[in-house]
Amino acid sequence: MGGIAAIAQHAGHRVTGCDANVYPPMSEQLGALGIGLIEGFGNDQLALKPDLWVVGNVVTRGNPLMEAILDHGERYQSGPQWLAEHVLASKWVLAVAGTHGKTTTSSLLAWILEGAGYQPGFLVGGIAPDLKVSARSTEGRYFVIEADEYDTAFFDKRSKFVHYRPRTAVLNNLEFDHADIFDDLAAIERQFHHFVRTIPSQGRLVVNARDAALERVLAQGCWTPVERFGCAEGWEAGDPDEEGGFEIAWQGNPVGRLRGHLPGAHNRMNALAAIGAARHAGVAPAAAIDALSRFQGVRRRLELRGTARGVRVYDDFAHHPTAIRETIAGLRQRHHGGRILAVFEPRSNTLKQGVLKEALPGSFIGADKVFIHHAGLAWDAAAVFAVLGNRVRCEADLAELVAVIVAEARDGDHILVMSNGGFGGIHAKLLAAL
Repeated sequence: MGGIAAIAQHAGHRVTGCDANVYPPMSEQLGALGIGLIEGFGNDQLALKPDLWVVGNVVTRGNPLMEAILDHGERYQSGPQWLAEHVLASKWVLAVAGTHGKTTTSSLLAWILEGAGYQPGFLVGGIAPDLKVSARSTEGRYFVIEADEYDTAFFDKRSKFVHYRPRTAVLNNLEFDHADIFDDLAAIERQFHHFVRTIPSQGRLVVNARDAALERVLAQGCWTPVERFGCAEGWEAGDPDEEGGFEIAWQGNPVGRLRGHLPGAHNRMNALAAIGAARHAGVAPAAAIDALSRFQGVRRRLELRGTARGVRVYDDFAHHPTAIRETIAGLRQRHHGGRILAVFEPRSNTLKQGVLKEALPGSFIGADKVFIHHAGLAWDAAAVFAVLGNRVRCEADLAELVAVIVAEARDGDHILVMSNGGFGGIHAKLLAAL
């Protein structure tokens, strides 16, 4: 929603917004753009008299401002619908869908198109230092969008991505998530198939060849040419060298070597997906690899927040067992020495309910020590993580959690903080305490 606000302002609209709370990096981006932010959902905001209320999917019936909007017959629309009608309708849309890697792959793809001189518009769920912002609108033909399967709004329960109508679409992977709105994996697969149905026959699907759920999606019907990555018949990445660099091949033919600064097997797959999607838009693989060699990463994706007392503190958005495992493995690949102290906040609606909790302990297999902040959970974190023995510490109080982490940390350690929220500003608190 913050990215949509930035795009609307660029289009010449006066934009304000409200939310329960906002945290970096989006709060910083909104402030830099001069977009006025109101804390909370008071119905006194009707006095702003906007031409249109653009409603995010966090808003539910019972929200005081939304109830006032309905009672007064105000004009409202979902964010995806507004974007589709006012921005995407005239663009070649390149959409990146999947349980994991959407933000990184979207950022990689936008950066490749930028390097090719395409000046793409984009809307992604994070901020890459190279791109400087999470969203922008341009006069260019191309628009890269992170295509989320979460529902659109309280009045539109379709997945957001069915609004985007892409010509090029990446299907990165598919696992069960969002247990608050989906009953099972099959329900998510149906939404992905609705997405597939919107892609034209002259478009392109770039699909992870290793994902059985995606194959089930395509088996429901596909009317678009499919290009796969992660296999010898399509895009393939070689084994990484000591610096993480790897060879890239298309249908068995080498096309170039990518320098090692995208750690982990998941990022090798993300890079392949971005290169394949960019090729459909006309960017040669060699040019795409050259652009990726200069890519500096995405904020909140293994982002180094600072070093104190010889201890590095990282921030990462990982909140699903698979993402946690891959993130830890990626950090281990980047730094062979030093311990990894994994710090996790189970904050997503899925994990708060206890769905997937049995898979969590195994996802921390690559960490030396594990620290869990378990305030507000509907399940017993200490019991679930007990299988990790003395490697794990569970704390409900944030200050106490910071204290025990700092007491454990020593020179050369890597503290990896993982959450899909602000985590109470724990990164700064750790660095200050260190």
